[in-house]
Amino acid sequence: MRKNKVEKFGILTSGGDAPGLNAAIRAVVRTAISSYGMKALGIEHGYRGLIDGMAHELLLDDVSGILTRGGTILGTSRESPFKKLEFDPETGMNDVEKILAQYKKWELDALVVLGGNGTNTTGAHLAKAGLNIIGLPKTIDNDLVLTDTSFGFHTAVSVATEAIDRLHTTAHSHDRIMVIEVMGHKAGWLALYAGIAGGGDVILIPEIPYNIENIAKHLKKRQKQGKIFSIVVVAEGAMNKEESMMDKKTFKKTRKEMKNSIGYRIAQELEEATGLESRVTVLGYLQRGGTPVSADRVLATQMGVEAAHMLYRGEFGKMVAMQEGRLLGVPLEEVAGKIKMVEKTHPLVKAAREVGTCFGEKDEDE
Repeated sequence: MRKNKVEKFGILTSGGDAPGLNAAIRAVVRTAISSYGMKALGIEHGYRGLIDGMAHELLLDDVSGILTRGGTILGTSRESPFKKLEFDPETGMNDVEKILAQYKKWELDALVVLGGNGTNTTGAHLAKAGLNIIGLPKTIDNDLVLTDTSFGFHTAVSVATEAIDRLHTTAHSHDRIMVIEVMGHKAGWLALYAGIAGGGDVILIPEIPYNIENIAKHLKKRQKQGKIFSIVVVAEGAMNKEESMMDKKTFKKTRKEMKNSIGYRIAQELEEATGLESRVTVLGYLQRGGTPVSADRVLATQMGVEAAHMLYRGEFGKMVAMQEGRLLGVPLEEVAGKIKMVEKTHPLVKAAREVGTCFGEKDEDE
């Protein structure tokens, strides 16, 4: 390709959908077309569209009015071309080779990929294979390394917080323990933020293994103080002390054998340990959907504009990141395959403990 000169680029969204994707698409396309005269090709359904040749040109009219829309106008999938490298008997190529061929066929000078860990890891692999890649960080889990925040996260926190607020009233009315399960398989940022914002009495995250007896002790202490209801916020990847000692294979097997999700198990355990009636609400995909809040619209716009500038400057093999209020490009190879975890000493964890929140750790209430 022409060095440091992009005339035509592809853009795709991959992985789970999240509020802010359309705002980011709009920002990249508008800036690239209006400021630099580039052509944008919208690739449909993530990397699957790049493999199967599904795409259409994006004009300014195509991205008009999408700032406030949830989801993605390009569609998405969880396709990962590097996970299966079987050869297609019809073409004699595997999925990676199809991507390289399609990139060349469409005469692309660069590719902008919007997504989370899997998407940007695939982007890093494609960059090593010789493609000009720029990544944008989208995830409601906020678990991408080297960026302080990712678009989609603020909206998910807002949705989860509103749900906790509503459940407070019914918990108070019926003297119940209300368990609210939020997303977060490996990192507990969403549960931590929403739990603090919603006044959760207990917050359980993957990074801090819990002991059910300690949680029960905390809730009984509240009961003695006349607080006859409690809010327990649980990340879907939360684990107890025993599970934290398991290897990955054993842990996955244990979770598959569970009849319901972790929220239901914790509710049952707490009901048995405290004698208090417990109810569960699993927010699920509600956290992904709907109109992005203003913070996500602003962040997605900033990052999308910066991605267009990086296209013009020829800064490839990087992901747009926000660090201490400053936008910059970080190497995709340093993002690939890594997860930003909540540290036990994180200021938010400390703040939550100071206001009386229980994380289920041993001796924390003694």
